[in-house]
Amino acid sequence: MISNRPAVSPAPQPKGAGQRVKALIGNVERAICRSLVRNIVLLIALFAAPLATAQTGAGLEQRFATSLTAVPSEKLGVTGSFYVPAYSSVSLSEGRLRADFSVTLNIHNASETRPLVLRRIAYFDTNGRPVQSYLKEPVALKPFATIEVFIPTTDVRGGTGANFIVDWAADGPIAEPVIEALMLGGLGTGQYAFISQGRPVKVIGGN
Repeated sequence: MISNRPAVSPAPQPKGAGQRVKALIGNVERAICRSLVRNIVLLIALFAAPLATAQTGAGLEQRFATSLTAVPSEKLGVTGSFYVPAYSSVSLSEGRLRADFSVTLNIHNASETRPLVLRRIAYFDTNGRPVQSYLKEPVALKPFATIEVFIPTTDVRGGTGANFIVDWAADGPIAEPVIEALMLGGLGTGQYAFISQGRPVKVIGGN
């Protein structure tokens, strides 16, 4: 059967509509590309951050180069050692809960005239096992200068009974260094900070 209805033709497109559609598609494609690039950059930054942190924490000699000087060539006749309690984690409610803190170990040369030689900076856990050593070889701290070791809140290797041992020396009479650990962290809605003083290692008793 032949229909007498006239054929329906598509509505005419305004002049330049095709160009506008192409431009719109191009804008969408560019926006998608920019979004992908931003996401890729963000992912690279997230993966690179832990590596950068590890590299930064590995070289105290590079990080504190301006605080250091040449190790004296004379005999280091004065020596000492410090034990510094540190609290990477603190037990709460009979050990069922735990609060984690960042730890900053500060070593101050209290002498105004003589360099302080640091022979060892070592970190130990609750069980007395070595966790990390921070010096590859002895370094000398300028008079009144400071060097520090930072342990982030996420590093809980030390546990609730962590500690540092710092061995030092000098080529003559020197003011005893000042060594302390600063703990900083949050508990609930509060922020807390406290300091643990280093103690000189002394032999008690004997003949």
